[in-house]
Amino acid sequence: MTEDDLTAVHALEQALFPEDAWSEQMLREELADQPRTRHYVVAEEAGEIIGYAGLAAAADQADVQTIGVKEDRRGSGVGAALLTELLDEASRRGSVQVFLEVRADNDSARRLYERFGFVRVGLRRRYYQPSGVDAVVMCREMRPKRGPVGFTREEA
Repeated sequence: MTEDDLTAVHALEQALFPEDAWSEQMLREELADQPRTRHYVVAEEAGEIIGYAGLAAAADQADVQTIGVKEDRRGSGVGAALLTELLDEASRRGSVQVFLEVRADNDSARRLYERFGFVRVGLRRRYYQPSGVDAVVMCREMRPKRGPVGFTREEA
């Protein structure tokens, strides 16, 4: 994702999350930390942005900041592709855990995260405002990279 994508991403953000959409300024601030601590990507189809995702990474932990997919493209693999890219980036950065929060009432997103190995580790009551919906906190343990002759990096 670049500055040139912000208008389209922000419009999609407002359509997908009308109650608690990030402002364009918030998105701009996230991009300002790219690539130091952030990694943001977009999915395009025929020149149109149909999805976006962002990761924050520091030390050995990462957080999925956001994933959004245009409603008429959900279920087509766009979200899985975006999440795969975020997890690959977390791995490249040496993250051993990746965390995220997901709305408790977003069953399809929770199923996607579970397919990717995320497990529930907590609950943040009334996290999403103004609706007061709880956030389910999920975590995925990253597999250590393999070193020479089948040893893990830590063993090599």
